Amino acid sequence: MHDNPQALPGRAFALPDHRVIALSGRDASAFAQAQFMNDLKLLAPGRWQWNGWLTPKGRVIALFALLKFDEETLWLLVPDTDPVALAAALQRFVFRAKVTIAVRDDLHVEGAFASPSVARGNDLTGDPASGVELDFSADAGPRTLRIVPDSTASHDAVWMQRWAAFDLEHGLPRLPSSQSDHWTPQQLSLDRLNAFSVKKGCYPGQEIVARTHFLGKVKRGLALVEGNEAMRAGDDLLAGGQPLGHLVASADDGERHLALVVAPLERELIALQAGAIEVREFPLGEGLAR
Repeated sequence: MHDNPQALPGRAFALPDHRVIALSGRDASAFAQAQFMNDLKLLAPGRWQWNGWLTPKGRVIALFALLKFDEETLWLLVPDTDPVALAAALQRFVFRAKVTIAVRDDLHVEGAFASPSVARGNDLTGDPASGVELDFSADAGPRTLRIVPDSTASHDAVWMQRWAAFDLEHGLPRLPSSQSDHWTPQQLSLDRLNAFSVKKGCYPGQEIVARTHFLGKVKRGLALVEGNEAMRAGDDLLAGGQPLGHLVASADDGERHLALVVAPLERELIALQAGAIEVREFPLGEGLAR
């Protein structure tokens, strides 16, 4: 039995590896539409979507949930990425746009393995002042994420890792800094999350993303593997002793050690190893698309 009663299933626990960047002002939505890879015009106020920012070569810098309260108020819920560095990088592209970019250090993110009180799908419930609730559930079970101005949720590394493992199982890459700028949305199978658009107007990397999609050149995507030891992002995936792919994210859930790998879509699964660790492939879960 876990020794922290505040972190039992259904109880909230802190997610300090998730931070909030706020975009506000008359041009907030226009700025986000021009910079980010998903189509914000298809997102109604009071809803959220998976989204991200790419390099001009179409590599994912950061993946996040974009919350749209109204046309002038957006939040980026950013896991794993340094929010100060990301906000500063975005600021360089503001030019004359009427938008303010700010890291919201006053907000706290917490999670629970329980059904949301009200939120369903990609609906936002609550408001920027009092806090919001998001439905992060998927096929493996319910999850609730809250962004609140005050939190008494416990800090518990075990349950943070369990949350990250759930993300990986459902194809949400939790990219460490070492894997930023390396992979296209297609290589990370972000179509499974409805996280990018190939039809919206220009954004950094859009030409690469659209060309890959329409010319049918997607040759690699995500796979989920489990090993008997902890694995590290950046290690090679081997098949029969030969390089097959690369680990892009890893998480541990008790004695379960998981990793997402970018590997050829057509592959022969023989004697898989992550570095020197023997691994087995499992199918990715569904239900986390928004």
